[in-house]
Parts: sequence; C-alpha cells; structure tokens
Amino acid sequence: MTTREDQPVAVCPSVDPDGWLEAFEGLAGRLDRRFARPESRRRMRRFLRGLMAGLPRVNCWTLAEYAGEASPGGMQHFLAEAVWDDDGLRADLRDYVVERLGDPEAVFVFDETGDVKKGSMTVGVQRQYTGTAGRIENAQVAVYLTYATPTGHAFLDNALYMPRSWMADPERRRAAGVPDDLTFQTKPALARRLVETALDAGVPGRWATGDEVYGNDPALRATLARRELGYVLAVAKTHQIDTKAGRRKAIDLAVTLPATAWNRISAGSGAKGQRLYDWALIATTGQDLPGQHHLLIRRNITTGEYAFYRTHHPTPVPLATYVRVAGIRWNVEDDFQSSKELAALDEHQVRRWTSWHRWTLLAMLAHAFLAVTTARAHDTEPADGLIPLTVNEVRHLIIQLAMPRPAPAAGFVLAWSWWRRRHQARAQASHYHRQAAALQLN
Repeated sequence: MTTREDQPVAVCPSVDPDGWLEAFEGLAGRLDRRFARPESRRRMRRFLRGLMAGLPRVNCWTLAEYAGEASPGGMQHFLAEAVWDDDGLRADLRDYVVERLGDPEAVFVFDETGDVKKGSMTVGVQRQYTGTAGRIENAQVAVYLTYATPTGHAFLDNALYMPRSWMADPERRRAAGVPDDLTFQTKPALARRLVETALDAGVPGRWATGDEVYGNDPALRATLARRELGYVLAVAKTHQIDTKAGRRKAIDLAVTLPATAWNRISAGSGAKGQRLYDWALIATTGQDLPGQHHLLIRRNITTGEYAFYRTHHPTPVPLATYVRVAGIRWNVEDDFQSSKELAALDEHQVRRWTSWHRWTLLAMLAHAFLAVTTARAHDTEPADGLIPLTVNEVRHLIIQLAMPRPAPAAGFVLAWSWWRRRHQARAQASHYHRQAAALQLN
C-alpha cells in the first residue's frame, strides 16, 4: 500500500535522498586522505554539511553550533591551523567535477567576483571595482574557472587577486600569511594559470570564454591559441581590430556592415525563451598565431546595442558554434549566484591567506556536489508538468530529506546563547576601553 509519506518519492523518481547521502559520503571519503587527523576528517564533513544547510548567516560560530560543537574554536582551528593537503584537495575538486561532467566539447569560463569587506587587513582587500556591488568598494576580488558542459557546470578552481598595494607591503603580507614567493599577477594572468593547470592535468575541453577583462588581454588570447583551445572572448567597442583595410575600432566595423551580413541566431535558452540576437562574423588579419581568427558582433534585435568578441578556433567552424560558446559564458554567473546562495562562498569572515583559500575551496566542493547531484537527477525523467530539478531545489531537498538535523537540546541552545553574549560583552568592553584611551590622548 502506498502511504502519503511514500507518495512524493513515487511521483518524483529523480528524488533519491538515500542515494544523495551515499554520494555525499562517497565524496567525503575520497577527501579523507587530504587530512592528517581523524578529527579533521570528521570536521570536514560537518563543515560541508553546514555550508549547504541554509543557515541565515554562515561563519565558524554558526557552523560549529549547527554541527553540535561546544564552541567555534574547533572550526577556526580547522581553517587556519589544521594539517591539510590543500593542493591535493584542489585536485580532488577538479577530478570530481570532470569525472561526473567531463566532455571533450567542454567550455572553460573565467570571471571574477568580489566580496565587500570592512577594514584594511583582510587578505587582498582594497578599494577596487567589483561587479558584485557594481561600483568601487572596499573588497576582495578573486578569479574563478567554471567548467561547462551539456550535462552541467561547476567551478574547477580559483585564485585570489592580490593588488599591487599588497604586493609592495611586506609587513601587511606577513600579517595576512601571504606566501613570500608570491608575485603580482593581473586577473587575465590568473585566468591563464587556472586554465593551463586544468589542461596540464588532462581536463578535456575545446573552448574558453570570458568577458572584456580577459578578451582585451593579448597574452591570454595567445596562450589559448597555442594550446589549440578555441575561444570567444568579449572585447570593448573601442578594441582595435586588424583587417585587410587596416586597423579599425570594433564599433566602426559594426556600423558599416550591410543587412546581408547579419544572421538571427539564439545564444541559448533562457527563463523566458530563446535568447535571440543578430550576429555577424568578420575575418581578421595580422595574426601570428595558428588557426582561424574573427571578430564576432552581436546586435540586440530590440535596442540595436552592440557587443563584440574576439574568436579563435584551430579549424573553421560555423557562426552558430561561436554563438553557442558566447552564450555559455553566463554559466559562470549562475555558479556565482548559486554557490553564494547555496554554499556560502562569500560568507567567510576570515582575514588570512590560508583560511580564505580553505573556505572557498570547501564552498566550491559543496557547490560541485550540488551541481553533480542535480546533473545525475536529470538522468531520470521528471513527472509530467514538472521542470527538471534545479540546484536550488536539490539543496532544499537534501537538507530536508537526506541530511535533516535533529532539534538541539535546550541546554545546548542556552549554552551557545551564553557563549555569544559573553563574547559580545568582551568585545563591547574592548571597544569602550579603546575609545576611552583615545579620548585621553586627545
């Protein structure tokens, strides 16, 4: 007999809480070897669960309370001092994503995201433009590499951008634990390093894409071409293009094209239907690199607004192929949004180099687990009238069905209330003491 409790699983065959929990334990089990002590292995599992738990606020305090620990000290030590094989764990993230989502036609997508911060001592922070806020703010900025295939997409790697102001300040670097041998690298240089690391590790892929920050960098374009990776990289309208008629601005080429040069093609499906634009392709000259090189132009069919891309591929490909790759660039925006909302990528409250890298690495692993789980669920057809499971819905179902948390005992809740209020009282007293000292000096 089918009960009411059984009914949801009966009508949603793609929902498999037991299988999801088994898959999570399988991922955690392969990560165990990267931690020196059993306590760290257990805490790694609790940390990953906490990142995905949908807590209103995520930091070492709330993670420790969610995990049933008596204080935040263990979580803080785990991030800052515990013995990890950080590079090995990063390789595990890459291998896990490729094993589940790997495809020879995959697209590497790079982009940066910023986390607004207060103060001046958090590693990498300075006043700089961040797309997250849409303006110049006091922020950290990091470059991320997304791996996108028809099956799904997830982060492969990341790199913290260290501004020149930090690189020129040894005392500040030392206080934040920045490695002594670290040198300044631009965002395109960081992207180049990330994609070359992936290619050297044997990650399959055919294309790369990114916004103007990356498309305007000739060294990145040259590296991708020499690695025989096709690319569709956005460039500014003032970007200089070499043609048979000489060097011209991209916008000047666009406005002189005849009507017959344009083709209406979808850049992919969106929430409200196909993303239709008019597209044109112009061959470029003056390249000292192998392969086919073009300027790809996109025109909005409603506003007439233009967008421009430098393209390359080792062999000739149709215009529609370049358009498809251009449309895939938005996958990284999806990953930023979902990893921040569902895996607390941006909620770290840490100041030092090691802690920042460990937090974001664990958040990328949690997000990759959600992305892979969602991709696997798509192998099972949904019931009539339902859209396929989304990453957001999978996370919700996992924390409700596969990883439910028992209600904590009253004594535990009260102990944490006491801990928080004691810490806040000490912080308040410290602020008052500093304020009084400053007034005496004045």
